[in-house]
Order: sequence, then C-alpha cells, then structure tokens
Amino acid sequence: MSILSQVTDSESTATGRAGSPGRSGRGGKRERLVRAAVQVFHEQGVEKTTLGDIARAAEVPLGNVYYYFKTKDQLVEAAVDDHCEQLDALTDRLDALPDPAARLKALVAGWVDQRETAARFGCPFGTLATELDKRDDGLDRAAAKVMLALLDWVESQFTQLGRADADALAVELVAAYQGLSVLTNTLRDPGLMATQGDRLHAWIDGIARSRAC
Repeated sequence: MSILSQVTDSESTATGRAGSPGRSGRGGKRERLVRAAVQVFHEQGVEKTTLGDIARAAEVPLGNVYYYFKTKDQLVEAAVDDHCEQLDALTDRLDALPDPAARLKALVAGWVDQRETAARFGCPFGTLATELDKRDDGLDRAAAKVMLALLDWVESQFTQLGRADADALAVELVAAYQGLSVLTNTLRDPGLMATQGDRLHAWIDGIARSRAC
C-alpha cells in the first residue's frame, strides 16, 4: 500500500467515507464531540450550528456536552485544535515519502481525493477559517495558526527543491488550492478540482526538473 493510500485510508477511518464520525474506534465522548463539531461546522457553518446539532452528530446526550464544553466557542477552539492535529499527522506521513516533489504531489492528490466533499461544502478548514476571520475574539488568530503551519510545511518542501522563492511558491500552491475549493464548491463541480489537480502536479514536476538542470 502506498503512503498516499495510507493517508487517505487513515483520514477516512477518522471521519467516515461521507465525512461522518468513524464508527470504529470512536473514542470517548469528548473526542466524539470534537470530531462531530469539525464535521457539522464544515457542513453548516459555525453560526448556524447549535450544541444540540453537535450532540446529535456525536450521539451524545445534550446535557453531557456541557460537562466538556461550556460554550459553543470552546467547541470551535477544540475543532481548530483538531484541524491542527490532523495537519500534523498528515505532514508526518507525507514526510515518509522519498523526496519533496513527491510529498507536494501527494498533498495535492489528497486534496483532489476530497473533491466530492469540497464540491458540497468547500475546504474543511478554509471555510472555517474564513468564517472565523470575521470575528475579533482570538479565534480568528487561532485559525490563522493552522494555515501558517501548512504554509511553513509547503515552504520547507520548496526549500528542499532548492528554490530561493520557496515562500512565494508556498503561498501560490496553497492559494491555488483554496481558490480551487471555492470554485469547486460554487460550481458544484468536483471534476474541476481533478483537472486542476493535474495541472498542479505538472507545475510541481516542472519546478523539480528545474532543480535537476
């Protein structure tokens, strides 16, 4: 089994094939609530989501929610932390690939694999970050940390490819994906992400070849 397949299978186990909390290894109530919050915030948005919605998705009695989280904002913060942990786990697995170009292409392939979800709801973290950006209570800055962590990892791959403009290339790649997610969601066209994913693969290959010349 390839590293990319392991990444995809791991994510599917954690979130379910259709984006719902996995039935195997469900963990404790707090973990189930956080996973459910990630899912429901993605599908409905933070403002439209109630604690009752999250409790139902987690199959936890509503009264139990308040034992772990006093407010919805605490669940939002926990959801952001979960996104950060998922990113760390993903990049750790990608780092097992033999070279930086392969890692970047595997990252893009993972995005493309989620194209059906993106077409329905947009990027799981990008949509949350955009919504939180309208706030000034600190959650906006917490969300920015996750995006910065992704940019830092992507930049490190381009640096290993010998690019002096690694920081600009990292922004270009992540921005391309976020913009593509918006278009895929707006047009409800998962094929768009597949096609543009191929273009991003070719772009990464071109950068890798330029190092070899």
